[in-house]
Amino acid sequence: MQKYRFVYTLQDIERAANQFLELAKDTKHFALYGPMGVGKTTFITALCRLLGTDDLISSPTFSIINEYSIKDGTPIFHFDFYRIKTQVELLDIGFDEYCQKEAYCFIEWPEKGEDIIPDDFLKVKLEEINDVKRVFSFSI
Repeated sequence: MQKYRFVYTLQDIERAANQFLELAKDTKHFALYGPMGVGKTTFITALCRLLGTDDLISSPTFSIINEYSIKDGTPIFHFDFYRIKTQVELLDIGFDEYCQKEAYCFIEWPEKGEDIIPDDFLKVKLEEINDVKRVFSFSI
């Protein structure tokens, strides 16, 4: 298993996101871990832009899921489990069905649904180094 760790700033987030997608290759399912304010939504926005969506990207904190579309029609599902109280809520919205599609899936606050998240999700950890620098790390 290879471990990767990248330091980036907001100014070079597109470069970092591009490196991430190159290393993740055919992976389409991602679980992003990190504290409040570390930049999970910002990083997902950069990834979605590189994948080819022009849709407005925003945190689905209140809706739990946002759906975007890549220019070729491939959907992107962006989940935010922050407000989830039980994993049954995730099953009720059909989370398991979203994960079976040939779509991209990004999850913020995955620890709230860890028992039902499929094994094919790449776990990505985001951390704050200081007010300007962030780091993401993962193993594949």
